[in-house]
Amino acid sequence: MENFKSIKIENSLKNSLWKMNFIKPTKIQEMAIPLALEGKDILGTAQTGTGKTLAFSIPLINKLILDNSACALVICPTRELATQVVEAIRSIMSNKINIKTALLIGGESMQKQLKQLNDRSRIIVGTPGRINDHLKRRSLNLSTTKYLVLDETDRMLDMGFTPQIDLILKFIPKNHQTLLFSATLPQNILKISERYLNDPERVSTGATSIPIAKIKQETLKVFKENKYDELVDQLLSRKGSILVFVKTKRNADKMSKRLKEEGHSVDAIHGDLRQSKRDRVINSFRKGFKRILIATDVAARGLDIPLIQHVINYDLPQVPEDYIHRIGRTARAGSEGSALTFLTSEDTLIWNSINRLINPNIKMQPYYVKNNFKGKRKSKKLKNKKSKLREEKNKRFIKSKKFHRERKYNKPLIGDERRDFDFNKKRKFFKKKKKKIPFGFTNNPKFFKNESLDDPSKNEVQKNFNFKGKKRFKNRIKRSKKFIFKKYNKKKK
Repeated sequence: MENFKSIKIENSLKNSLWKMNFIKPTKIQEMAIPLALEGKDILGTAQTGTGKTLAFSIPLINKLILDNSACALVICPTRELATQVVEAIRSIMSNKINIKTALLIGGESMQKQLKQLNDRSRIIVGTPGRINDHLKRRSLNLSTTKYLVLDETDRMLDMGFTPQIDLILKFIPKNHQTLLFSATLPQNILKISERYLNDPERVSTGATSIPIAKIKQETLKVFKENKYDELVDQLLSRKGSILVFVKTKRNADKMSKRLKEEGHSVDAIHGDLRQSKRDRVINSFRKGFKRILIATDVAARGLDIPLIQHVINYDLPQVPEDYIHRIGRTARAGSEGSALTFLTSEDTLIWNSINRLINPNIKMQPYYVKNNFKGKRKSKKLKNKKSKLREEKNKRFIKSKKFHRERKYNKPLIGDERRDFDFNKKRKFFKKKKKKIPFGFTNNPKFFKNESLDDPSKNEVQKNFNFKGKKRFKNRIKRSKKFIFKKYNKKKK
């Protein structure tokens, strides 16, 4: 298959591909499209940036043109990838191809999505969580689905979407065509392919664990405290758009704020942002309004921005496969790009596992090696000076302790006497403290005689003790009529 004209598809679809300047298919498209047009299930693996989206969307649209009653469902792991797939499908279809699409992702209003579904959308693209929400609401009907696509399946498994995919498949009829695409091929995908696919055709182009050859990979050994300064130097020395990967959401926000204060054109993207904010950030970066994008691994999969010229791994990924997806954001569709990775002494184990994935025959670097890390650390002379000062301080402290002990006991402790010293005898040097008498004021003569008031013989005396005139004003009735409180007496004028 030399070009798209030789494919047996509808003329309206051929013309739209020609208008979009899609002339030569990539390897994955050349292998997958003819098999998909025949109606076979496909297990496809290819490197990132090789055009997997067109490989399943061209036969998908062709099938829906031929069968007016059929529908198609495309499941993606992230919102960004789902929106990207919908835009790619919409761009292929011209005005003559009257097939409506619906995007079902989290973070967007349900009313907008319900309107799309009520308009009889035949191509549904979404994430597993939101698709299940619509199925529970009964706003989504998958009884006519004849074409199912699982895009970036390895990522969906990593994110724990397997039970949700199983629920979706219960609503899809058994007689349907399934296309499963992945950038890597771990063992769990092979197990799932046995459950979801019927006699699948295996399609693969190149080694899935090796990045594209046009990506120039570089490493920079730095100290942890010098990482940010080195990043700023790299941003200033490089031209074009730059994608910087960090480990945490907090670090992404913190770094973008700091770079903005220093005058850089920068934005951040991570999982805590609303969908509207995510779309704005990606569109501004895609159109070139922002030069630098700081992202977590949310943006590592499926993000197709041709302008990205440089990828910088500020922090290494936790999973070795994510390194290939990260650097695969550059050198898209045959263009060239570069990938720089910062390495500290703590990253040796993770970096070894990444190298083992890319090249199994490579010799691993030991856990601790004296590397020429970039940046300056404090010299050994200063360290030796500090250690000497500490030793001198310790000696002075010990001497002063001995001096005070000799002065206290008026006797120098020499040799064996120091060892035989019994600390239990220490008590005789301290004076016994007298019991403190409670201080206060009292007119009770019994307190001074130290007589106890708790004697049972004296309780009767206490009970019979009465103040003089106690009963004088006991009741209000017996109170004399002439008695007046001077404080509250106010004469009426």
